[in-house]
Amino acid sequence: MSKGNSPVPIIKLEKFSYAEFSAWKRNTQFDIKFLNIFYTVQTNFESFKGGEDEDQWINDEDFCCDYILNCLPNRLAETYNRMKRAKEIWEALKEQFVGLKHRGPDWSGLFHHGDCFLSHQRLAIIDPASGDQPLYNEEQTIVVTVNGEIYNHEELRAQLSNHVFRTGSDCEVIAHLYEDHGEDFIDMLDGVFSFVLHDLRDNNFIAARDAIGVTPLYIGWGLDGSIWISSEMKGLNDDCEHFELFPPGHIYSSKQGGLRRWYNPVWFTESIPSVPYNPIVLRKAFENAVIKRLMTDVPFGVLLSGGLDSSLVASVTARHLAGTKAAKQWGSQLHSFCVGLPGSPDLKFAKEVAEYIGTVHHEFHFTVQDGIDSIEDVIYHVETYDVTTIRASTPMFLMSRKIKALGVKMVLSGEGADEIFGGYLYFHKAPKKEEFHRETCHKIKALHQYDCLRANKATSAWGLEVRVPFLDKQFIEAAMSIDPEWKMIKPDLGRIEKWVLRKAFDDEVNPYLPKSVLYRQKEQFSDGVGYSWIDGLKAHAAKHVTDKMMLNAQHIYPHNTPTTKEAYYYRMIFERFFPQNSARLTVPGGPSIACSTAKAIEWDAQWSKNLDPSGRAAFGVHASAYDQAPEAVKSSAKIKKPRMGEMAAPELTVRT
Repeated sequence: MSKGNSPVPIIKLEKFSYAEFSAWKRNTQFDIKFLNIFYTVQTNFESFKGGEDEDQWINDEDFCCDYILNCLPNRLAETYNRMKRAKEIWEALKEQFVGLKHRGPDWSGLFHHGDCFLSHQRLAIIDPASGDQPLYNEEQTIVVTVNGEIYNHEELRAQLSNHVFRTGSDCEVIAHLYEDHGEDFIDMLDGVFSFVLHDLRDNNFIAARDAIGVTPLYIGWGLDGSIWISSEMKGLNDDCEHFELFPPGHIYSSKQGGLRRWYNPVWFTESIPSVPYNPIVLRKAFENAVIKRLMTDVPFGVLLSGGLDSSLVASVTARHLAGTKAAKQWGSQLHSFCVGLPGSPDLKFAKEVAEYIGTVHHEFHFTVQDGIDSIEDVIYHVETYDVTTIRASTPMFLMSRKIKALGVKMVLSGEGADEIFGGYLYFHKAPKKEEFHRETCHKIKALHQYDCLRANKATSAWGLEVRVPFLDKQFIEAAMSIDPEWKMIKPDLGRIEKWVLRKAFDDEVNPYLPKSVLYRQKEQFSDGVGYSWIDGLKAHAAKHVTDKMMLNAQHIYPHNTPTTKEAYYYRMIFERFFPQNSARLTVPGGPSIACSTAKAIEWDAQWSKNLDPSGRAAFGVHASAYDQAPEAVKSSAKIKKPRMGEMAAPELTVRT
C-alpha cells in the first residue's frame, strides 16, 4: 500500500465526479480501494472548484476531512484485524485438516472467500480422476464441499441439461440444483450426505445432513460470532465455545438464521400405519436399495457377519452384481469380510453364507487383548463413551484396517434393519403394536447417535466407506408403512423377530439364504464376534476402576453418570480426548437393556435388575443369556494417547 516515505500515493485528477465520491460514501467498507480518492479530494480540493457539483463538494469537504482524520484510522484498523483473524482461522483450518485426513486420504481441498472458509478431505469413490472438491457451478459463484454419495445423480444430471458439468462427481449436482431451486432442492437428493454450500453472490451459506444421519455432522459457534461445521468433533472442539450434533434431516440457512427440518415422512409423526404386509413389495424395495448402492469406480465388498441383515445384503449384492458398471470394471466375483474371535458364532455362520452365495470370503481373527489395546483409538475416532457403541466399534475398527490394506475402499453393510423391524430381543416383550411401532420410530430417529455413528467413523478411521441399504429413504418408508401387527413377535404363530423381513426373502424356488441363517436368532454384533469379548472388556475395566471411584461417579460425571466400571473406564478416556461440556452432551444416555430405549425397560420389570446393553441380558429370550457373573478374562492395557501405528494387528486368514 505504501512506497518509500509517501504513506499514500496522490493521484492527480483534473476533474472528479461527485457521483464517484457519493459511491464511496455508500461503500465505506472498501477503504483500501478508495483510499487514493479520499486523499486526492483532501489535497486537491481547489481543482474541483468551478465544476458542476461545486456546491455539493463544498458541503462534503468537512465530511471528507473528518473521515480521513478520525474515522479512517479506525476503519483501517478494523480491516487489519479482519485480515489477522482470517489468517488465524486459516491456520486453524489447516491444523484441523490434518486431524481429519483419515476420512479422506485421496485429496485435500481448500477454499477461502471473505470470511468464509471451506476445507475438504476426499475419499475418492466416484470419478477418482477429476471429482476433487470443492465443487462449483459454471461461474464459480456457488461452491460446495460434500461428504456422501448421491445415488440418483445421473437422473438429476438429465434434468439439469441446461448446465455444464466440470467433473463426473455425483456430488456436483448439488451446486447446480441450488442454482436452479434455491434452498428447496434437498428432498430431490436420493443418497446420504453432509454438505456446506457457499453462495458468493449474496455471501450466504447453507449446510444440510441426510435424512437419517448416515454421514456424521456437527455444528459449533465461536465467541467471535463465527459458525463452524465439521464431520467430526475434532474439527470443532478447539475453536468453538459450544458445539452440538447437526440433526439429521435438517438444513441450516445463514439467510434465515437457523435450522429447519427438510425430511418429513409420514412415519416421523409416529402415527400407527395400516398398510397390509406384502412380502414382494418389501423384497423389491430392498433389492432396489442395494442395487443403487453398487455405484462405484473403486473395488468394493460386503461386510458379512453371518446374521440375517448382513447376509441379505451380501446375497442380494451377489445376485445383482453381474451386468452392473461395477462388475464391468472390477469383475462379478464379490468379496465378503467377517471379523471375530476364533470360534465365534459370526465366523461360523458367515462362512456358511459365503459358501452358499459364492463370495471370496475373508476372515479376520482378533484376540480380546487386540481389542483392548485399540480401545483408546476407537474412542478417539468414534467420539463416544456409549458402551454398546464402543463394544461393537472395536471389531469393526480392526476389520476396516485390514479391508483397506487389501485395496478395498467401499463396503456394504446391514445396519438399520433391527430398528426398522424391531429386531432387538427386547421387542419380544412389546405389549401391543402401538408401543412396538413407536419404539421403532424412536430407534430410527436415534440411529445417528449409535449404529450410523459407529459404522461411519469406525470405517472412516482407515479411509473406508460404508453403505447401508436398509437406511434407504424409499425402503424405510415402505417398511414403516406396514401395519405393525405384522411385525409383532408371536412365537405361537412361528413369528420370531424380523419375521416380515425373513418371510419376504424365504423363496423356496430361488432361495437367497440357507434356512439356518434366514431364521437365525438375532445376535448383536458385539456379542456375535465372540461372547468372551464383552466378558473380557468388563474384566479389564474392573482392573482400572475401583469401587471407591464408582462411589464418587455421580460427582465426577454428573451428566450421564456411569453405572458400571466398564462405562466409567470408557468415560475417563473420552473426557481426556474431549473435555468440553459440549462433547459429553453429544452422547446419549439413560438405562438400556439389549439396546432398548429407557421406555422399553417398562415392558418387563425383571430387566431393571440387569441393565446391560448386551443381547445376552434379555433373560428368557436369548439362547445364551447371562446365567451368572462372567469369569474374568485376564488382560491389561495402560492408558495412553492413541498411536494407531503401534496397535496390534489381528491375524488374517483368507478362505475362498
